[in-house]
Amino acid sequence: MREYSLPHLVEAPRSGGLADSVYQVAESDPKLAQLARRGDPDGGEWVQVTAAEFRDEVLALAKGLLAGGIQFGDPVAVMSRTRYEWTLFSYALWSIGAQVVPVYPTSSAEQVGWILSDAGVVAIVVEHEDHAMTVGAVCNSLPLLRRIWQLDDACVQRLAEQGRNIPDTLVHRHRQAVGPNSTATITYTSGTTGRPRGCVITHANLAAECDTLFAGWNELLAERGEQPTLLAFLPLSHVYGLMVQVFCMRGGVTLGHQPDLAPASLLPALASFRPTFVFAVPYIFEKIYRRARQAAEESGRQDLFDRAVDIAVRYAEAVERRHMGLGPGPGPWLRAVHAVFDRMVYGRLRSVLGGRVRYAVSGGSTLRRELGLLFAGAGITIYEGYGLTETTAAVTGQPVGFVRFGTVGRPLPGCAVHIARDGEVWVYGDVVFAGYHRNPAATEAVLRDGWFATGDVGYLDDDGYLVITGRKKDIIITSGGKSTSPQVLEERIRAHALVSQCLVVGDNRPYIAALITLDPEALEHWLRLRGKHMSGPSSHDPSQAVLDEELRTEIQRAVTAANSAVSRAESVRAFRILPFEFSAADGLLTPSLKLRRGAIVQAYAQDIEDLYAF
Repeated sequence: MREYSLPHLVEAPRSGGLADSVYQVAESDPKLAQLARRGDPDGGEWVQVTAAEFRDEVLALAKGLLAGGIQFGDPVAVMSRTRYEWTLFSYALWSIGAQVVPVYPTSSAEQVGWILSDAGVVAIVVEHEDHAMTVGAVCNSLPLLRRIWQLDDACVQRLAEQGRNIPDTLVHRHRQAVGPNSTATITYTSGTTGRPRGCVITHANLAAECDTLFAGWNELLAERGEQPTLLAFLPLSHVYGLMVQVFCMRGGVTLGHQPDLAPASLLPALASFRPTFVFAVPYIFEKIYRRARQAAEESGRQDLFDRAVDIAVRYAEAVERRHMGLGPGPGPWLRAVHAVFDRMVYGRLRSVLGGRVRYAVSGGSTLRRELGLLFAGAGITIYEGYGLTETTAAVTGQPVGFVRFGTVGRPLPGCAVHIARDGEVWVYGDVVFAGYHRNPAATEAVLRDGWFATGDVGYLDDDGYLVITGRKKDIIITSGGKSTSPQVLEERIRAHALVSQCLVVGDNRPYIAALITLDPEALEHWLRLRGKHMSGPSSHDPSQAVLDEELRTEIQRAVTAANSAVSRAESVRAFRILPFEFSAADGLLTPSLKLRRGAIVQAYAQDIEDLYAF
């Protein structure tokens, strides 16, 4: 199949902007628990914020922004972790017709300078003093920048005070001048290669995305009669996280914020907030699974856990085949064993997410089929979707009740997917962005009669489900002329409990090789179970552990298993275990946790050379 589309599910907005929903909900249901917040962004009890209370806060801040000199159409940056004030500022800015320019809180001074300059930012909201210093380092090259507001320095309260004498009607006149095609945000791509590009996303783009998802998938958000709740922990500076925020505000879903993605902080937050639904990335589900398996190993129940995983996968596969019309579903024996493990194992896995989640969404990168099956068999069905910054997040998703694991679903209603002759995925729909900010040449290169050329390679199966096989620019061609996509090998190697990340290399080289990093928690657990302890001044230095021969043999098993999925010419012949994980802080991962391939190849050039020195 070369092309697949679905009709619209919702009408495109004919007037107004995203901020209108805040005022409309407050008018129709003022006591609705619109948000939940903590007194301390990093902890504390959850306190509900009603729709009326949030509307009043948004209005007060919007008046303060007008008093501070922000005008209709001004680009204003927000550089902060995911917290309540991020949502407050975005809706206050949209209320006066300003444009939100998200900036990743881990950005370097050079990156911040480029984004603020390219977007023509006139003011920026930062979280704390370190961010203010980062901006200060490039202020001299930003003649348009007039204001820096700091969240941890009570800027919200001060702005509200400054705007006290501004009439409410002035805000509403600004808000009523916003139209669907007005720019809501200039969101910059992750910049995996070259400088980030500013994607102009309109109010209509975000409205179409969120309204379509809500209309088609709202039954998954919570049990009937239960108020849906969602904890936002993805970066709001990324289009995926930004979409989640707008989705909740337009759909009446209670929204909470969690600033830290590290499992040690995130998992307790999930347990205390107890969401009914989760938007996440594969990394989160991988961490949950690995922690559960480690706990089973430490308690001597590894065999039981592995058996439960096998039953969960088999059960989910049987359900999947039934939905595809290929089988009767789980048989009596499988249902009985599954019920036993549900009481013994699966319930504990669900409790990690607070105990109320039955459905979730995964996006940002590919979720392994086996992991999706495991969670489905354990009682949490993960609906995987696919999209980019240029498509306002998702452009495909799994149909309700018809999840096909290993695919990213069908086009969203109102969207279309086309496979070009070279295998590139093209998409069309109301979610496709307006173009790259101040870059008409780049826009023309990817937008063709409304179709967006994604740069991803994939195919459509006979039922219109999309499978992504890699990125065009990531295809490796060895010196022998063999072409291969690194994604299959990388995903399979990462499936091992010890492996955190994997980068496959081999372009213009005689064979394929890999750089592999280890999960620190998994490594510590693995060493402890085997009575291995690093001694001396380097006892906490991972570089000592990676020299362990037994460890290398274990990783070789992961590589060998991955090689079984490809031909000999495509297999990994050599690998190197690195002592530290790639991170966004060192510029080797995007904020959405994708590999910055070029940066990694440059940073580990000598290690790569050593892989071919034999």
